[in-house]
Amino acid sequence: MLQMLPYRPLVKSIALATLALSASLSLAQEPSQCQKVTFSDPGWTDIGATNGITSTILEGLGYQTEVFLLGVPVGFESLKSGEIDLFMGNWMPAQSGFIDQYKEDIDQVRTNLEGVKFTLAVPEFVYNAGVQSFADLHKFENQFRSKIYGIEAGAPANQNLQKMIDSNDFGLGDWKVVESGEQAMLTQVNRSVRRDKFIVFLGWEPHPMNVNFDLKYLSGGDKYFGPNYGGATIHTLSRKGYSQECSNVGTLVQNLKFSLTMENEIIGEVLNNAKNPKVAAKEWLTANPDVLDTWLEGVTTYDGGNGLTAVKQHLAL
Repeated sequence: MLQMLPYRPLVKSIALATLALSASLSLAQEPSQCQKVTFSDPGWTDIGATNGITSTILEGLGYQTEVFLLGVPVGFESLKSGEIDLFMGNWMPAQSGFIDQYKEDIDQVRTNLEGVKFTLAVPEFVYNAGVQSFADLHKFENQFRSKIYGIEAGAPANQNLQKMIDSNDFGLGDWKVVESGEQAMLTQVNRSVRRDKFIVFLGWEPHPMNVNFDLKYLSGGDKYFGPNYGGATIHTLSRKGYSQECSNVGTLVQNLKFSLTMENEIIGEVLNNAKNPKVAAKEWLTANPDVLDTWLEGVTTYDGGNGLTAVKQHLAL
């Protein structure tokens, strides 16, 4: 025989269920446009590593991600226009001109990496031959063929080098900046090292070049790259108002701080073992899951679930 629940308990049950549903929905309801997260990548392996880490975590949380290969100037314009959500690779002070130009149109989220170097470098045998500072370069003009190998066209570092040449600083007025992508530059470095040829190029850490080559950074470039061999910090930027609009993702990127060791290890897998940056990042996270406790503090899945549990399941931990 069918039994009817007493009226009051039935009402109470419905009310509790409604409250639970409301609470769940309140956690879940970021705007639908927040479920897809877009990144800018200038084609640098270090930014590929951090984009890979962030994308892997976001996908574990139920988000969709897409990375666009954009030169630095186009990337800043895309942040300003709202076409891109995040840029994890704001090198400072090298990109200070872009920050001055766009600071009212973007949000500066946080510093995500410290202890970075970024300045001109030479192979160790060139350093030992007497090229130990920017001021030494012109003495070996013929050996260098009056060329400095930079990165992709439009990069602020290349622009700084061009200013140095235009000003004839260090007697380099007749020199030329060779603009190319990171991989093309490193291929030229590798070729020169194998042939014992002089080469001067933009070097930086984190990057496996510091392990793959015996290289030395040149002193004396403070005017163009800052003190301590271009000592730099890297910052996360977002489009204006993004962390307020998409607060869960905003919390995650506010939590993300990386290390030189982490980035060198991931970049090494990409360059030395031809792995996709996202694959290398996922493998690193699987081997180093303790970082997730801090990175996912206060972060839920897109639909309001436990973020840490979901990401660990995504990594098959």
